[in-house]
Parts: sequence; C-alpha cells; structure tokens
Amino acid sequence: MTEITFYHLTETALDAALPGLVEKSLARRWNAIVQVPDEGARDAVDQLLWSYEPVSFLPHGRDGDEPASDHPVFVTATDANPNDAAIRFLVRGAEAPADLSSHERVAVMFDGRDDEAVGQARGQWKALKAQGHDLAYWKQTPEGRWERAA
Repeated sequence: MTEITFYHLTETALDAALPGLVEKSLARRWNAIVQVPDEGARDAVDQLLWSYEPVSFLPHGRDGDEPASDHPVFVTATDANPNDAAIRFLVRGAEAPADLSSHERVAVMFDGRDDEAVGQARGQWKALKAQGHDLAYWKQTPEGRWERAA
C-alpha cells in the first residue's frame, strides 16, 4: 500500500513549506505531482514554484504543458499521474484520487490554523485508514521543523 503522510502546518504557511518538501523529493530522485483542487490554486502554486526564492526556483510543468513526462515536478488540478510521480502532494484542499497505487508516498498538507482544512484532513485520514494505507502524522515544531507525532 501507498504510504500516506499528513503534514500539519502550524508555524509556517504552505507557500513556505511546500518548496522544501518538493526539493527533498527531487533529491531522492522522485518525480512529484502537486495536486490542487482547481485551476486558480494551480496557477498560484505554479507561480510559487517559480518565485519562492529570489535566487532559485523549482522547474516544473503544469496542466497543458506537454509532454508532461518531461517534468520531474508537475502541478495539476486532476488526479492523473502524467510524469510517473513517486510522490503526490495534496495541497489547498485537494482530495486524494481513488487509486494511489502508482505512488510510493502521498503527502497531505493542511493549514492547522484553518478549522475547515483541519476537518477535511481528519476526514481524509479516516477514509485512507479505512482503505488500509499506512499513515503517518507530522507536525511542525515552534522552530518550523517537522516532528513525527503519529
């Protein structure tokens, strides 16, 4: 089964945390999908990955960029896996696809300061646990580092 990790953002916003986790995935030689719920969120994440550092960026593709398989990082509002990604990041409220078998890991990132996002993450946890996935829960320390809590 696919390993599912939940990242509870309590100290930093998604825009500060996501690029670092994507970079770590690329360091492992994993292609990555960043899945968002809609085109507006896709455009925002697309812009983030190009501009999150003044002297750096994460090269990536997005829906409509072909061939998708040429992009080690791909931002999408769909449940497709066009770049054969080992890891899928679910952000800004994106729901997990029904079939996760093509991924080694799925990372659900949610804002702990948003009650709706916390409630959605709890629902995803229950649903994915019921499907038999191995789940892990990571929470930020006051310094912004990740600490496994479950």
